[in-house]
Amino acid sequence: MGRGAGHPARGARHGDFARGAALVARVADAADRLDHHPDVVLRYGRVVVTTTSHDVGALTSRDVALAAAVSAIADELGARGRPELVAAHEIAVDALDIAAVRPFWRAVLAYDERDGELHDPTGVGPALWFQQMSEPRRQRNRIHVDVSVGAHEAPARIEAALAAGGRLVSDAHAPAWWVLADAEGNEACISTWQGRERADDPAPGPADGHEDAAPAGRA
Repeated sequence: MGRGAGHPARGARHGDFARGAALVARVADAADRLDHHPDVVLRYGRVVVTTTSHDVGALTSRDVALAAAVSAIADELGARGRPELVAAHEIAVDALDIAAVRPFWRAVLAYDERDGELHDPTGVGPALWFQQMSEPRRQRNRIHVDVSVGAHEAPARIEAALAAGGRLVSDAHAPAWWVLADAEGNEACISTWQGRERADDPAPGPADGHEDAAPAGRA
């Protein structure tokens, strides 16, 4: 089950990096003037502006006014809107015991918790929310989350995840990646750039302590 996100956004293609930076500067001026500040992502050839009223956790007239100002600036600078590229992404974790599962994901992702949901403190990654299950599923969920971190950060991230109720499923491909699982078996891989020459090794199987064979090149 998915949930709709209430964050209006405008995606615009601007042709070159300098024009995108000019667009961002103009948006910043408008945001200061309106005293309402959006999230802005600038990449080569594209700017994405997202706004919501964080104090109430919903859309307000402030967002409508800011969105209109941003659209006017983009049109003036010749930045072509691409509304079909705009989306908000969330990950839903079905769980029987949410209180036992949520700390693992908070630790493994280094996210903040707000109102029972987990959010990227940088505002870049997707949010995680937890859906209460009434009974266990017979089939195994085949989706897992890959978390790429610096090589020196990996041990601390793994330790935090284990302390938060997780378990180590496999370290057969460390330091390229470690497979972890939360209290109900949902998996995450902590991966680094190191040890990638082993990515073509045979996938770990039951003899490695892995319940199912993991695909080669995982994470």
